[in-house]
Amino acid sequence: MDVNGKTVLVLGLGRSGEAAARLLAARGARVLGVDNADHEALQAVASSLRAQGIEVRLGVASLGRVSAEWAVLSPGFPPQNALLREVEATGVPVISELELGFRFCPCPIVAVTGTNGKTTTTELCTAVLRAGGLRAIAAGNIGRAFCDLLATADAEQLDVAVLEVSSFQLERIVQFRPRVSVMLNLTPDHLDRYASLGDYAAAKERIFLNQGPAEWAVINADCRDRFASLSRPNAPRQVLFSARGRRPDCELWLQGTKIRSVQDGELLDMAATRLSGPHNAENIMASLAVAAAFRVPSEAAREAVQAYQPLPHRCEFVAEIDGVRFINDSKATNLDAVEKALAGLDRPAVLIAGGRDKGFDFSALKEILRKKVKFAVLIGETRGKLAASWSSVVPCAEAASLEEAVRRARRHAQPGEAVLLSPACSSFDMFENYEDRGEQFKRIVRTLASGQQISRANDNQNQEPVAKRIGGTK
Repeated sequence: MDVNGKTVLVLGLGRSGEAAARLLAARGARVLGVDNADHEALQAVASSLRAQGIEVRLGVASLGRVSAEWAVLSPGFPPQNALLREVEATGVPVISELELGFRFCPCPIVAVTGTNGKTTTTELCTAVLRAGGLRAIAAGNIGRAFCDLLATADAEQLDVAVLEVSSFQLERIVQFRPRVSVMLNLTPDHLDRYASLGDYAAAKERIFLNQGPAEWAVINADCRDRFASLSRPNAPRQVLFSARGRRPDCELWLQGTKIRSVQDGELLDMAATRLSGPHNAENIMASLAVAAAFRVPSEAAREAVQAYQPLPHRCEFVAEIDGVRFINDSKATNLDAVEKALAGLDRPAVLIAGGRDKGFDFSALKEILRKKVKFAVLIGETRGKLAASWSSVVPCAEAASLEEAVRRARRHAQPGEAVLLSPACSSFDMFENYEDRGEQFKRIVRTLASGQQISRANDNQNQEPVAKRIGGTK
């Protein structure tokens, strides 16, 4: 993609948009970065970009007359945004930051998508590839923007880029073609953005759009039938896995705690890893399939999985207080993630849930709540909706802050039980992101464990919702 001397518009200056603007400027483009928002954090980004010679406009409601060869869309930029519609009306091609990165990427790509498990699987894939001697780096939604990775001096030395990829990013791809795509699962999510599960699935399915027989698609057999494009004559080679026992169409499957394959028999015992549950078995099987696609020896891949340390905010044990285990699952921002967290508990739970609504039918969790939850403490914008949906199967109480929720939960939990933060909602009504929510939960729990008074110096629970930059990531 020759951008030297060309004018490129970047819509949204969150992490991905900022990285795209910097990469474009480094390749000789005249870059105009715009964002609807205008707050302190974004002003600091703008100042840094301007120092690189990039024009920046904040608090923009309308672009006016702008001539550009391309526009690059940051993934958090809403599809109904007036600035985006204004650009589309001019006929300027709009691509995602993911597509832009692909045009400049010097190495093969592993792209990991699905509703849940993306970050863990991206980390696992990176670990097994490195164990095979390949220079692999994780990027994308996992924390480091793809374009930021490509702007580094060592990008040319990479053997593989392992990307966590969202449906938002896939909406605007054109040529993006990973060497290996991974589809972990598909359950309802982002229904505040998509009209139906079918629309959400269609956005996810675009990961296979440009793949052919020379590429690989690693797919959870449970959702394979959702993607009709995989039946086309020039579809990628498919490797299916299942956590529901052996199936004739699967190359990998979970049997008890053992992961087995058609080629090698027993590959791995889950008991020898720091990961548990069928959902993590799916993540591991996907990473082992990726290892095989790059000819990593199975022994090296197995050792890498066994050494893997799980990431925080994913069913993370925080502390035990008076026999009650406190577990941080702040990353659970949809119904499927909460169901898996509850199913994996070996004890009754007091559940803390709630946040910003993503358009879910929360009644879908009633059965698992009836089996696993003795009491629910509800926070955030959805607390009333959750109470209305769940109170027929579990006693519910509402709390105005996370601290109040933790204290209420502690009062209802008995020795041998758990307090589980698994919100089923996004965090943006009360927190900066799910990490902020999880870190605050851990701080509150650890303070309770120490018997100290909780300081409100850094507790923003009762403040107004945190302002969000339009171009930010999820």
